[in-house]
Amino acid sequence: MADRVATYSICACDLAAGQWGVATQSKFLAVGSVVPWAEPHVGAIATQSYANPRYGPDGLALLRDGLSADDVVQRLTAADENRAQRQLGVVDGAGLAATFTGEACHAWAGGRTGDGYAAQGNILVSAATVDALAESFEASAGKALAERLLDCLDAAEAAGGDSRGRQSAALLVVERGGGYAGLSDSLVDLRVDDAEDPLAELRRIHRLHHDLFGRTPRDEWLPVDAELRAELDGLLAGAGHDSLASWAGVENLEERIEGEDAIDPVVLARLRESS
Repeated sequence: MADRVATYSICACDLAAGQWGVATQSKFLAVGSVVPWAEPHVGAIATQSYANPRYGPDGLALLRDGLSADDVVQRLTAADENRAQRQLGVVDGAGLAATFTGEACHAWAGGRTGDGYAAQGNILVSAATVDALAESFEASAGKALAERLLDCLDAAEAAGGDSRGRQSAALLVVERGGGYAGLSDSLVDLRVDDAEDPLAELRRIHRLHHDLFGRTPRDEWLPVDAELRAELDGLLAGAGHDSLASWAGVENLEERIEGEDAIDPVVLARLRESS
């Protein structure tokens, strides 16, 4: 018998932004390697509790073929002789959601769905954990999906979380062409495999990810006038570089560089900090 992936998770989407994602936390090593699956304009899936990893790719294939979230849950679980031990959440490309908890999942176990999300968990302190996932998501409309999902995890942990404790967490958000260099669909794919406080660590690396790969609207960039040009030249020379592009390449900030006439304020702040 495989180890049970006792955890809580939320699958969700932001249809206006074209984003689908999953966030999860567990007393389980590297939960991000098992639970979260997502594909832009197709859907998001979480598989847990004696998890069947095939639910991820097989479920996405069914969604890709046009099945609804409810139909995918029915199809996957009907074909699985161990479905009584499984837990599954699905959000489809239209934002419809479904959740499944087998009768043999360890208490407390259950799920809840709403507009654009499916929240579920097992071996929890109480139903309050899943309620907190749902209520946090419902209350956070207007924020970026990744931030909403992180808020959901924090709310769930504050409500009790996994009754066995904490170990790992993960955040996956996909958007067509939204990832690195516009050539990846992985807008955010972050994992904390083993940590004393995995949610705090997930927040930390998400902030770092945003600094490196996030986008500041172009109209918020600072024009490089003569005074700022002189400052930049001095900072770059002190760092041993003859161009902003050269320095940014070393610092992994090349995604925030575009020309020389204006500078992203995040880049300027990092350059000043490094001097």
